[in-house]
Amino acid sequence: MADKTIVTGVDGSETATAAAERAAVLARALGARLHVVSAFAKFESETVQIGSDTLILSSEKDAEDVAAKVTATLRAAHPDVEITSGSAEGKPGEALVATAEELGAELIVVGNKRVQGIAGRVLGSIARDVAAHASCDVYVAHTHDRR
Repeated sequence: MADKTIVTGVDGSETATAAAERAAVLARALGARLHVVSAFAKFESETVQIGSDTLILSSEKDAEDVAAKVTATLRAAHPDVEITSGSAEGKPGEALVATAEELGAELIVVGNKRVQGIAGRVLGSIARDVAAHASCDVYVAHTHDRR
């Protein structure tokens, strides 16, 4: 079992998945475990009756499903890396930082999805928030095409 932990966030987008792929590569190279997390804004749930079945739908479950789907793909591509997943309540940057602190992570991997050319906007908002508040190192993965 790995002593080091890397945390990355996903939201179902291609760019977040690309950052998670980079995180898995780093985890293998560093001999670390990887935790994939998806954030949800606030807990909301709804009970749905379909015939004799009762389903409970929730924002937390949706986030867990997103993280689990990416985790399954990463496990298939990186069977030698220990990869776990979960969800966290809050804005994405806050959820990533809180999860990293909870797990004692050494590194958070984020994408640069929303990089814009306007002066002063060097990183996307999530990457900027994580870099400003994380108590561990932050790796910003290049996840979009340069234009």
